[in-house]
Amino acid sequence: MNKDNIKKIVLAYSGGLDTSIIIPWLKENYNDPEIIAVAGNVGQADELEGLEEKAIATGASKLIVADLVDEMVDDIIIPSLKMNAKYETYLLGTAFARPVIGKKLAEIAVAEGADAICHGATGKGNDQVRFELAIKRFAPDMKIIAPWREWDIKSRDEEIDYAEAHNVPLKISRETNYSKDKNLWHLSHEGLDLEDPANEPDLDKPGFLEMGVSPYAAPDEPTYVTIDFEAGAPVAVNGEKMKASKIIAKLNELGGANGIGIIDIVENRLVGMKDRGVYETPGGTILYFAHQQLEMITVDKDTLHLKQKLAVDYADLIYNGKWYSPLQEALTAFANESNKYVTGSVKLKLYKGNIIPAGMTSPYSLYSENLVTFGESDYDQGQAAGFINLWGLSTKVQALREQGKL
Repeated sequence: MNKDNIKKIVLAYSGGLDTSIIIPWLKENYNDPEIIAVAGNVGQADELEGLEEKAIATGASKLIVADLVDEMVDDIIIPSLKMNAKYETYLLGTAFARPVIGKKLAEIAVAEGADAICHGATGKGNDQVRFELAIKRFAPDMKIIAPWREWDIKSRDEEIDYAEAHNVPLKISRETNYSKDKNLWHLSHEGLDLEDPANEPDLDKPGFLEMGVSPYAAPDEPTYVTIDFEAGAPVAVNGEKMKASKIIAKLNELGGANGIGIIDIVENRLVGMKDRGVYETPGGTILYFAHQQLEMITVDKDTLHLKQKLAVDYADLIYNGKWYSPLQEALTAFANESNKYVTGSVKLKLYKGNIIPAGMTSPYSLYSENLVTFGESDYDQGQAAGFINLWGLSTKVQALREQGKL
């Protein structure tokens, strides 16, 4: 499509550095099109404040804020929790949000009669793939504009230069210019001193952590928390029933206050390079831990072990932007079925970045104290001899062959 024919663009707009300068850049480089800014509310809270005023002041015709929190939590996070899906220890925070945002961008672009959708993801990262695969699923003929793959800007410093030259207000400075992504589930930190894996992150630097404190600054007394699950989904915290998004928010408070869920990793990006990031996921880390505790007593061995293998595939699928796919639907069906007995309560102790098990119960527990006790039991230990003879028969035959005794 010729640039002159693009009259209306829907822009994925966060108000961060990238999308802040994209509005004037599109105006300059695409023949002054109408720009509809779309902010997906995925739980980033105060980052939405003042966004409409800023978007319009920099050239957008309007801002649409789409509330996507519960869709992200109920449709993507909860199935992933049931599967215990992790990507190289990363709890998929950014990857969880991108599919629902991409879907909403496509829906709004179609409804508004837009000629193109624009996003601010770089050509080096994963988000360009996640956004664009979701858009292709719901608006397959829509043109996609990715300025980082077009413009001459080469760094975040040059982005700041552009913003200053075009009077675009920013909330960051060159010294605090971390690349961050925030939603209800997590906050990521990349760039600056973190680009060198040899540098220890300064977790106690003012303004660095936003969802809680470092383990060093956490209280000296532990915090107890009890989480109730029904069929693998969290339903209550400390006896108080609430929807899943509220549970995550509550556990973010408790976990953040105790330095829970901070990881420093070098991950393998989809495009082939390694990337270092520091992630805050306080509530999510607690939920994953609690869910795995409950699975230990409610899920049979064969199902649990297969689920641990499939969790890698499920996490890869999410990380690589293929949420809207037949494979996701099939694996999600397995996650739901394998969790139908994961019901019960898990008590945990939070202390200086650590999560310590403090007891669990379930009406569907497979754990039998009578069978496993070191005391008197109904279990006939004499039956083990026959089992071992059969289980070890192939080993014995191999040994006899090597000794020439067959």
